[in-house]
Amino acid sequence: MTAFNVVRFKVKPGQEAAFLDAHRGVGADWAGLRHANIIRAGEDRFCIIAEWESMEALAASRPQMIATLDSFRQTLEDLDGGLGVTDPVAGPVVLSAK
Repeated sequence: MTAFNVVRFKVKPGQEAAFLDAHRGVGADWAGLRHANIIRAGEDRFCIIAEWESMEALAASRPQMIATLDSFRQTLEDLDGGLGVTDPVAGPVVLSAK
């Protein structure tokens, strides 16, 4: 069953290019990753939205996702509220509208 993960970030001023550069080519060899997009969700806010073949494929790629995060962690600001530098959610598709 198809799954998605979404991760919200707040990028430090002047670090946008480094943040985006860290994601170029990411996932090219991640088994089960169908698509990944970064959207701007505010002046310094970004979200990654990724589509996976299954929750199992998503879970199997977590070590690669964490390694990628570690490569650009210094570009991020704390999201406050005890979240740290990321706000991730993931789950299987329960309704496909189109």
